[in-house]
Amino acid sequence: MAPGGIGRRVGVSRVGAAVSVIHMARRYESDVLAGDWRRRRVVPEVDAEPDLVVEDADSGFCGAVVGFESGAVVLEDRHGRRRNFPLLPAAFLLDGQPVTLRRPVRAPAPEPRRRTASGSIAVDGVKAQVAKASRIWVEGVHDAALVERIWGDDLRIEGVVVEPLDGIDRLDAEVRAFAPGPGRRLGVLVDHLVPGSKESRIVATVTSPHVLVTGHPYVDVWQAVKPAAIGIAAWPVVPPGRPWKEGVCAALGVADPADLWRHILSRVKSYTDVETPLINAMERLIDFVTDPS
Repeated sequence: MAPGGIGRRVGVSRVGAAVSVIHMARRYESDVLAGDWRRRRVVPEVDAEPDLVVEDADSGFCGAVVGFESGAVVLEDRHGRRRNFPLLPAAFLLDGQPVTLRRPVRAPAPEPRRRTASGSIAVDGVKAQVAKASRIWVEGVHDAALVERIWGDDLRIEGVVVEPLDGIDRLDAEVRAFAPGPGRRLGVLVDHLVPGSKESRIVATVTSPHVLVTGHPYVDVWQAVKPAAIGIAAWPVVPPGRPWKEGVCAALGVADPADLWRHILSRVKSYTDVETPLINAMERLIDFVTDPS
């Protein structure tokens, strides 16, 4: 063997090994284990809307979404059988593909529109109109206060003024002095307007087509307030010949009628606290005096 032969062979072997390592490295440059090999396929999320048909991946139960119960979705199959399934990730198949069902997020319900005390839809941002020539008359200040409490917002928007009279004994003369006409209508609210009453005879003297006189059957506007609204079972029965308000105060143990009236008015919050005949009468009067024809 030539001197240095062993050394040369060792050197060649080392070079060959190095070359082999390089070839192996190139061979496995695209190793399946290289990179982020643990990344999973993204499973889409789907809203479980009513009537959506899906299949439970574990049991094979197939049905339409009919609701939710205790955090689970309820599926109903074509035979009407129902089963509950928890909303687990990738637990369902939609058209053969895995999906994650989620409960739909409902938009918040719109706030209810604000209503006036009369039950009308409130119109925000609208100023009271300048008073029109047409008017509504009522018998006294208590009637006017009660009408304002319930219909005030509506009347301000319409530009209609409510004026109290001191009774209706001179109604015909008052109407003639008002001089009603096509653009100057008059509505009159009368207490105790029942057949055969003094009030009905007075009302019969008013014949202008530009005037509407209507009313309610109660002796006084106080009685048009529902008893339950002021905390009593019924209005006291007052014997004939005695002033009605005086008899009511005596029966309820109130010395001053003004105190009782303040209590009554304070308990009226909306049209639901007064009797239907008063509501109907006022609605007719408002329609009459605001009719552009």
